[in-house]
Amino acid sequence: MRRVLVIGPSGAGKSTFARALRDRTGLPLIYLDMLWHRPDKTHITREEFDERLAALLEGPEWIMDGDYSRTLETRLRAADTVFLLDYPVEVCLSGVESRRGKPREDMPWIETEEDPEFTAWIRSFPTEKLPETYKLLKKYREGREIHVFHCREDADMWLKGAFS
Repeated sequence: MRRVLVIGPSGAGKSTFARALRDRTGLPLIYLDMLWHRPDKTHITREEFDERLAALLEGPEWIMDGDYSRTLETRLRAADTVFLLDYPVEVCLSGVESRRGKPREDMPWIETEEDPEFTAWIRSFPTEKLPETYKLLKKYREGREIHVFHCREDADMWLKGAFS
């Protein structure tokens, strides 16, 4: 486990899981949200994001936190380990609610209010994004360790078992 992806819908706890992996492995942690977003809630261009991402993917070791479905196939080609947090929508919405108003190391601003468009994106994730994610995981399963968790307890149990 040297090049790790942590993917899944917003609010699933990708960043929390990625930090736990970082703390146990010592691998550098890259937050794609910090790469994409600026502190003023704007973002860099897709071209700049893709260039920065390509440079990061060349690194020998990393944990990459973020779904960013548009670049998933590129990241899968570079990864040797993938963790998909495939949690129910209500769990993800609760996760987003629980972090509201709190500073986070994985986001350059503090979320202070509900964003209806963001909530709709989370609700549509299982039908709009997840099927393609599973197709790509199947396509790139050869030579990769792939873990799919359907609840936080399973992810926590894996962390405890893998590093005990």
